[in-house]
Amino acid sequence: MSRKPVGAAAVIMDSEGRVLLVKHNYGKYNWELPGGLSEQNESAENTAKREVLEETGLEVSVERLTGVYYEAVHDMHHFVFTCKLDGNQPPQPDEKEVTDCKYWAIDHLPKPISDFTIARIQDALNMDGNRLFHLIGTRQWFE
Repeated sequence: MSRKPVGAAAVIMDSEGRVLLVKHNYGKYNWELPGGLSEQNESAENTAKREVLEETGLEVSVERLTGVYYEAVHDMHHFVFTCKLDGNQPPQPDEKEVTDCKYWAIDHLPKPISDFTIARIQDALNMDGNRLFHLIGTRQWFE
């Protein structure tokens, strides 16, 4: 029996209100939230923490779930959490999947980036939102 894929990502803000993004070395070479696919017997929360550590070298604590996104084309759920740093170290790209990682001002996000990444950041910052579940359509890219 095949397992349905589950992904998890982290929205990490610095003291200046900027969001941490990683730049992939594959696909569209895009900027993205740190995250990835769950491993066998791993919760979405632990996936987010592990992926942040693997991609940026940072240890984080999960604060809250900010959204669950269903992507029909891959029959996949994506979980997004706000996380806080456990310490004060700067991010370092892992160089296997990530060529760069840095904090970006919300109103000056880098390109290429997808509408899905932007939506997850906006949803995480919208503390008044009561809409936890979202459907993902075809991704739009800002180059």
